[in-house]
Amino acid sequence: MVPDDEGGGLMRADLLTDAVDGLDEALAAVDGFDDALVDGLLRPGPGQAAGLAGIADAVAGSPPAGRVAEAAEKAAAGAAGEDHFVALAAARTALLGSVHDALVARVEEAVGRPRAEETGTAPADGAEPAVNLLVAARSWLCDLARAGWRGIDHELVAGASAVVSAMLPEPGLRRLAALLDGFAAELAASCPGATLEQVPVRRWADLWSRALLLTLPGAASVPAVAEVTGRLLPLGVDLQEHATAVQAQVHAVFEPDGGGAPRLVRASVSAPKPDTVVGAGLWQLLRPHMSLLAAVSEGRAMELDGMPVTGEGDLVWEDGRARMGEPADVFATARVALPSAAASATAPLDRHPARIAVPVLLEGYAVEEGDGRVAFQVAGERVAVDVDRVPAAGPLTPEVVASSGACVGLLRWDDGEFLLQPLAVERTVRKKAVAVHAGAWAGGTADKAGVRAEKAATDAVTVLRERAGRLLRK
Repeated sequence: MVPDDEGGGLMRADLLTDAVDGLDEALAAVDGFDDALVDGLLRPGPGQAAGLAGIADAVAGSPPAGRVAEAAEKAAAGAAGEDHFVALAAARTALLGSVHDALVARVEEAVGRPRAEETGTAPADGAEPAVNLLVAARSWLCDLARAGWRGIDHELVAGASAVVSAMLPEPGLRRLAALLDGFAAELAASCPGATLEQVPVRRWADLWSRALLLTLPGAASVPAVAEVTGRLLPLGVDLQEHATAVQAQVHAVFEPDGGGAPRLVRASVSAPKPDTVVGAGLWQLLRPHMSLLAAVSEGRAMELDGMPVTGEGDLVWEDGRARMGEPADVFATARVALPSAAASATAPLDRHPARIAVPVLLEGYAVEEGDGRVAFQVAGERVAVDVDRVPAAGPLTPEVVASSGACVGLLRWDDGEFLLQPLAVERTVRKKAVAVHAGAWAGGTADKAGVRAEKAATDAVTVLRERAGRLLRK
């Protein structure tokens, strides 16, 4: 929330709790189709047929309605071909895209923020990838749909290995190869599917449908890239960790030289990691690849000169095109620059509710605590706080969040409600406002807890390197 006399207006928190027309119906249609994939579409039962009919009904009246209706009918009879599965995946993606757009529109109305115009796309590498590899990937994905998640076994899942190996040398296919590789690894860890107590129904259907659409020639287009020069004002870092990889995504406001309109941008860096490196040690893996992390840690702006940026607002970071700037307080940026910063459009295949992450500032709220949960009372409305997303690799903790009076965070949507992921909070300590950032240790720290965590991670990495060296020598 930003006072009107500082360039903004109060966020309408009531819009975040009001129902969105058609949302439940669209999600119910997606759920029905996802449930049909659990037992597979080789010999569908009546319940699966109903789920297939539901997704066809949900897109009735749209341009692909006829193709989706035919695909649903064929799939319900156990006679679906590859084109039919592609049509069903496209219908599912379109429905989730409509949910994404409705939720983003609601957020924009609540925060009163402008949106940038959509830009065009271009092939990922300027050339069409090998069609035979796309066909092979599509065939494997269709076999998965026929078997269903309950029907997967190691032999079926292993069918992706040769396809992924052949794709990786092709730059235009690496996006799909990485998706297939990760998806196959998840499935392999869950084999045999018949013994699964719980199936991650929505997640696997998401991965399946996205991968299937990426097998279509031209689907791997990327937003057009331009070069920008100006000042970058960081808002915070979203750290995402997996057992074998870690990614830091910096959310920021970019102010172009010449006085143009500011815009919201992101800059990401990722690295592979051993599963023994956790907490503050993660920053050691990321720092060498992005100087921006040091700026975040020190509370400084960065001056960009010809930095590539996509139409979706993602900076293609190059350290040589950035230099450290003046001190820049995150909360000053959020109060002054954030309200007028335009958001970028989202590419069609990326329109999914899970992708929503809108930077916002909340102030003057009351805090609710109970059962390990935290919520803010904003203008009489309850906004849940997703403290589970607060990384252990920084000084920000759920307890600190609960003692705050202002918060810069990412507004997300999950499990039927909007949630706030804190990036930084401001609280009063000895009558002074003190800011605590989730990414405070990104560029290094003198904080005692951070130093201890870094040392432990350094020791773990050293041991791993020594062991790897002995194995290589042998």
